[in-house]
Amino acid sequence: MTNENDRIAEYVDRVANLIELPIDPEYRPGVVTNMTRIAQVAQLVNEFPLPEDIEAATVFEP
Repeated sequence: MTNENDRIAEYVDRVANLIELPIDPEYRPGVVTNMTRIAQVAQLVNEFPLPEDIEAATVFEP
């Protein structure tokens, strides 16, 4: 998992640099932790199988 954390930490640094967003070194570990959690949730969503014939809902009705 350390390799994955290193990749996410590098991603955080590169994106922060790209959008010129300074991240205080005090907060960087928390940002990396949150991005790691976001990646884990995104992986669950991406792994969810969808049928080929599924259609997007055109109207949202709660």
